[in-house]
Amino acid sequence: MRINRPKVNIFILVDVLLAVAPCIAGQDTPALKDVFEDHFLIGGALNRWLVSGRNPGAVAIAQKHFNTATAENEMKWQSLNSWPNQYNWQAADSFVDFCGKNKMAPIGHCLVWHSQVPRWLFRDDSGNAITRDALLARMKDHITTVVGRYKGRVKGWDVVNEALNENGTLRNSQWLQIIGEGSEDKKYDFIENAFRWAHEVDPNTELYYNDYSLESSKAKTDGAVAIVKHLKSKGLRIDAVGIQLHGSLTHPSPEGLEYAITSLADAGVKVMVTELDIRTRTRGYRGADIGRINRRSTSDQNATTPEIQKKLADKYAEIFSVLVKHKEYITRVTFWGVYDGASWIGGSPLLFDRSYQPKEAFFAVVKTAQESQ
Repeated sequence: MRINRPKVNIFILVDVLLAVAPCIAGQDTPALKDVFEDHFLIGGALNRWLVSGRNPGAVAIAQKHFNTATAENEMKWQSLNSWPNQYNWQAADSFVDFCGKNKMAPIGHCLVWHSQVPRWLFRDDSGNAITRDALLARMKDHITTVVGRYKGRVKGWDVVNEALNENGTLRNSQWLQIIGEGSEDKKYDFIENAFRWAHEVDPNTELYYNDYSLESSKAKTDGAVAIVKHLKSKGLRIDAVGIQLHGSLTHPSPEGLEYAITSLADAGVKVMVTELDIRTRTRGYRGADIGRINRRSTSDQNATTPEIQKKLADKYAEIFSVLVKHKEYITRVTFWGVYDGASWIGGSPLLFDRSYQPKEAFFAVVKTAQESQ
């Protein structure tokens, strides 16, 4: 006799299970923001897919674990102001609104950078390089408009991003070429004016300088210290310097990271780790210059092997042990992403895997806080 059984749509069942998995994942794990409550803020870089609710697994991680967040791309010049006198606020507004609803301190990233800027910015209507005064006017207008829109709603701004070479000298960007005019006495002018105008628009928001490789290059750290000292000599506000810390399984050394932290603290500013991830690949470019990243070749077949995951956990534990040790100077640690599936470098660089599950590295990080009590 044939028994009629109810038909089950296997695709619907799989969708349901995938939706439930993120909720189950990490249910019994502690929240990072609670674990490090007495140390520093914990956050992640959020993309538009997350803040719009289209990635519920990532949303669940962010809501549980973060008390601060950075806009991954939505507040960069190219995203906000890709055409002269035209601003698109939708994605940035959504980010700030998401942070407000979820009690996360939003970080604005970033106001002045040589990358991810529109073509028109450094050119006049004829396509020629603009003058110093014209570029200063455009920079002031942008900073005034953007910082003004989010006045009182953003905890702090990466005012200037990645202005240094590895040897600590200023990058020969168009900001430096045009505003600095190749003159020694004007070399810090674009940085100085950016910090001045950001403070004038919102005197209560924190202002940061942000760069990569500070944890590995003493010369670059010294260059960041020189920026801090210059701004302070002009009576300008600078609250902290951000160490991006895009690391690898063998980088940074504890000594290099400690040099950066203590040198910056001695200069009179707080220190933040602003873009933390650990590249699991052993070859290729390891820096944070987006122009040198090939996003199409970030797959890493070995990333999830037990051996690599153990090395990843050990490196995260080593980094956090240094951060916990110097917690009096550290105000914030932000991962550059939320889970592996949303990482800009691919592989297995974060604390949560592509199924939104906490990894061995997650528990290693938690242990560093518990051992510091």
